[in-house]
Amino acid sequence: MRRRHDAAFRARVALAAIKGEKTIAEISSKYGIHPNQIGQWKKAVLERLPEL
Repeated sequence: MRRRHDAAFRARVALAAIKGEKTIAEISSKYGIHPNQIGQWKKAVLERLPEL
């Protein structure tokens, strides 16, 4: 069964990736999310940033 993550969780993980204080691999280990998924969430946040 697929896990569903709420928008707040996705935003928190994406912002951690954008900050660049930790590597994607470290963030992946911490939150238990695949690195590719983190990259997709990061890309989505950066694309929508001008709208916010």
